[in-house]
Parts: sequence; structure tokens; C-alpha cells
Amino acid sequence: MISNKKFQTWMAVLPVFLVIFMLAGCAAKTAKVWGDPQTGLILKYRMAEDQVLKYQASSDFKMKLEVMGQKMEIDGKEAYAFSVEAKGLKEDNHKLGVTIDSMSISLTTPQGELNADMSGVEGKGFDMVLSPLGEEMDMSGAESLKYELEPGNVYNVKSKFQLIFPDLAGRPLKLGDTWKSKGALDEKSSKGFMTITFDSLNTLEGFETVDGLECVKITSESVGVLKGKSQPEPGVELVSEGKINGTDIWYFAYKEGMLVKVITKGTGETTAKGPQNITIPMTRQFEGEVKLIK
Repeated sequence: MISNKKFQTWMAVLPVFLVIFMLAGCAAKTAKVWGDPQTGLILKYRMAEDQVLKYQASSDFKMKLEVMGQKMEIDGKEAYAFSVEAKGLKEDNHKLGVTIDSMSISLTTPQGELNADMSGVEGKGFDMVLSPLGEEMDMSGAESLKYELEPGNVYNVKSKFQLIFPDLAGRPLKLGDTWKSKGALDEKSSKGFMTITFDSLNTLEGFETVDGLECVKITSESVGVLKGKSQPEPGVELVSEGKINGTDIWYFAYKEGMLVKVITKGTGETTAKGPQNITIPMTRQFEGEVKLIK
């Protein structure tokens, strides 16, 4: 039997335990899913079903090349707006509907200006599965959205969205923490293909408020390896290899779990080799931006 003295002791400490349990319960209920800057932020993409986010993207590049001693320059511009609608979850991943609201692509070459025919792209869309850490999956429907840039060379929009959402760390992060990520971009056309594989080092640099949203500022230093083949003319095949170096500065609204802005700059050096010992050296400078507008 419990003595009267022990009983009184238990009754005295019971309220203390009750208070502890209540405080613990309240803490659990009010814990922030994004963590805390002091103990570590938990960065994840989070979208409520039927939520729609609208983005604008743009990119420019300048390419210099030399063909049989003749130097040339090519300037390229892209601009597109797209909407992302959350359609619920699929095995803890986000099912997204992507609609291309507008898109334009142009090239200025020594032979003149080329403007892509976007009639098969604008206003159309495809489905994507996005992991909470930013891995783009199951977006084969994008391959059916095609456009023609130069006569007889048809592209699809998949490469525009393969790396649109930067990859997150998958662990709590404090200021100055780093993590590595990998990515791959595949661009195919009716006259060839190009594949770029990236290795990136990401650093949580700080905090900034962007368009009223509290964001983490992250920098990514990337190195890419390019390989490709093309057939500019019947019977002529060019094999390309090169390296790309780039820097991304991106802003992620950690409370809302959404991408707010990405600014990209970089350079590349590529060599294309063809029949009869043809060698075409190319250098490229590029920059781009993706930003949330609504």
C-alpha cells in the first residue's frame, strides 16, 4: 500500500507533471512546419489543393562561334509565362498542372532573325509531379507541346521545365549551411539532341523580404557537362561536347513553401566536330530569371 506521506508527495508533484504535459502538447500543436532559423529551417515545397501560382521567365544568350575561319554571333531570347495549379498529392508528392500562358523564342543570326511558331504551345499544358524537395518527375506530357524555330526543326517544351524548381536539402538548415544537388536537362529536336548534367553546391546565404514574402536567399554554383549530336544537313553530323559554369541566386518563401525568384548567369565553352575534320569552337554567355508574379 502507498503510505499517506507518499500519497501526499505524488499529489504534490502531479500538477507539475500536468503542466509539463500541457506545455508539451501546446508546443507540439504550435510547432512551425518550416522550423526555426536558430535551430534549423525545414525547406519544402508546400501547395494547397487548387492553389494556383503564376510565374514569368526570361532568358538571353549570346553565342560566338567560328566556322572554317569565319566568326559569327548568334543572339537568343526567350520569354514565357506559366501557371502552376496544385491538384492534390500522389504518394506525398505534389500533382501539378502546368499551363503555358504565353511563350516567345527568337534567334538573331548572320542569316537573319528567326521567330518560333508557338501556336501549338500557348494556352496548352501538361501535368507534372513535384517532390517536396523539388525533384521534377513524370512530365512526359510536355513532349507533346511542340514548336518550330527554324524550318524543318521541331522542338518541345520539356527542357524549359525540367529544372524549373531548385532542389532543397532535405534536412534542417542554418545560416551558412551547404548541400549538393544534381540535375539533368535534355533538349531534343527533329535534327538532334543535347544533354547537360549539372553538379551544384548550394549555400543558405541569408534572409530577404521579396514582394512581401519572407525568403531565404540561396546561392548555387553549378558545373555542367554538355554532350550532343545534330544533323544540320542531310548526311552531315556534328558531335558536340563542352562545359558550362553557372551561378543561381534564388529566393524561397520558407513559410509558404514556394519559389519566389531565381536569377541565373553563366558561361559555356563547346566544341562541335564534324566530317572532314571540321571543328567549330563556341562560347556562350547567358542570363535568365524566373519570378513569381501572383
